[in-house]
Amino acid sequence: MPSGAQNLLNLERVSKSYGVRPLLTDVSLGIGAGERIGIVGRNGDGKTTLLEVMTGLEEPDTGRVSQQRGLLIGYLHQGDELVDTHSVREAVLAGRSDHEWAADPRTREVVEVLLAGVSLDRPVLGLSGGERRRCSLAALLLGTHDLLVLDEPTNHLDVEAVAWLAQHLVAQPSALVVVTHDRWFLDAVCQWTWEVHDGRVDAYEGGYAAFVLAKAERQRQASASETRRQNLARKELAWLRRGPPARTSKPKFRIDAANALIEDVPPPRDRMELQRFAAQRLGKDVIDVEDADLVRGDRVLLSHATWRLGPGDRVGIVGVNGAGKTSVLSLLSGDLAPSAGRVRLGRTVAMQHLTQQLDDIDPEARVLPSVESIRRVTRTADGSEITATSMLERFGFTGDRLTTRLGDLSGGERRRFQLLRLLMTEPNVLLLDEPTNDLDIETLTVLEDFLDGWPGTLVVVSHDRYFLERVTDSVWALLGDGRLSMLPRGVDEYLERRAADERAAAASTHPQEATPTSAAPAAPAAAAASAAPAKARAGSAEERAARKTMSRIDKRLERIAEREAELNAEVLVHAADYERLAGISAELGRLAEEREELEVEWLEAAEQVD
Repeated sequence: MPSGAQNLLNLERVSKSYGVRPLLTDVSLGIGAGERIGIVGRNGDGKTTLLEVMTGLEEPDTGRVSQQRGLLIGYLHQGDELVDTHSVREAVLAGRSDHEWAADPRTREVVEVLLAGVSLDRPVLGLSGGERRRCSLAALLLGTHDLLVLDEPTNHLDVEAVAWLAQHLVAQPSALVVVTHDRWFLDAVCQWTWEVHDGRVDAYEGGYAAFVLAKAERQRQASASETRRQNLARKELAWLRRGPPARTSKPKFRIDAANALIEDVPPPRDRMELQRFAAQRLGKDVIDVEDADLVRGDRVLLSHATWRLGPGDRVGIVGVNGAGKTSVLSLLSGDLAPSAGRVRLGRTVAMQHLTQQLDDIDPEARVLPSVESIRRVTRTADGSEITATSMLERFGFTGDRLTTRLGDLSGGERRRFQLLRLLMTEPNVLLLDEPTNDLDIETLTVLEDFLDGWPGTLVVVSHDRYFLERVTDSVWALLGDGRLSMLPRGVDEYLERRAADERAAAASTHPQEATPTSAAPAAPAAAAASAAPAKARAGSAEERAARKTMSRIDKRLERIAEREAELNAEVLVHAADYERLAGISAELGRLAEEREELEVEWLEAAEQVD
């Protein structure tokens, strides 16, 4: 804690166990006013338990937790505490009227960014998991707190929203404790990093990069001390056998600076060598997208797109939620056919596609036999061999976890198992859709280390900036104009272009229309504007068709609104009938999806006739 900082909360010799497993052992730490602390550690090592003990939700087995009198703590759980019968307005704005929250720039910004595309009058019951998460985060940020405690706040946020959240939190005067696997976010926000492991909490000054550097130096010093001790013991034993030892001066151990420690370990990824190796396995042609259109429902995701992926290419794809990133991966894998044009794969392509689904495993199968049934030994680019057991251990499956039923694995363990099973097939083309979901930082570094020496073609969709910058060599974006646009400066350029689109959209909007009276913020408007078709000539067939489309959509939207009002009324009537509520929730979700698609189609048609 910085000198002079007021102490808000202390843990004194705290221990906490579940069953026979100790998660916290004799932990003492403190949080000062205004401090921003990131917490890292493997899944299951006690990060969430530490938060719950800190905030008083769990009592320690031994030790003491003390708080400053009157301390206001805001806690974002991994679940949520929203009331299904409330509207989004009630859940997030806590009774504020539209003119109140819209007139306050801080409140308005939170609502516009986190509730983009979510109507304030929708019931909580019909929201998706991601929408519920963003509502919980928005409600918390609109409050006044001395200490914010956030458990995985970046889940379900795209790259833009994560960047906004980092900037927002840095500008807040409250102290912050955050658990996240998003390493870019840790670097951007945190002044301290706490590592939870083996029942201990080690503190490091700085964000994630500083934590890695300091931890490596600590480990080097500890290893050097152990080496010296063992060498001295061996020498002492030898001298005892020989008789009186000769007088010798003790060797001095040279401690190098931390930068020297990591300067060439490991060596940088040799892109040219990997591409050469990939070319031998793949040949010249890998994936060619030629003059392709990709249409989902009424949305045009790609229009006359041409894109070529060669051997050894490492590509990241970014875009707002709903831009079509997952659909593009499905197009490359052949799971989705283009509406026009074609996608051609090279003859030697051995492709694997990691989707976001976790339900493609046999719950009765066991971990090790399932992997060994694919391949007992896999080969790396340098010709070395790795057994299935070694790979499982690298991905965190040790001891009794090797024989666990797949149905008993946690979400994070299932994700690790999916990745491992996929890599054991030795593909030469990998399509990864949000591969960092549910993975802890240690598993992410293992995956990144594996991909460093993997000589194939890689296409990654991810909101994790650190992961993208770590494993890919180029970034492409879906900006709503029907094209895949290369971004020479990566995610930074993407954020700049998105911000420019939003400013342009705001400048072209009439001030009265721009006043936010519902959660229809600049971001969706910018996306719609960037995807707008060319204006039709007055009196042309195109204009008449656009007007008919608008009229048809208006009528359908009216019917949807009427049906949503009926279902919202039913929510109150059937508040205790959980089976009926589940049916209402499913129907509301379908109506919301249909309404969003219709609104995009209406905006496109309106651009042609305005």
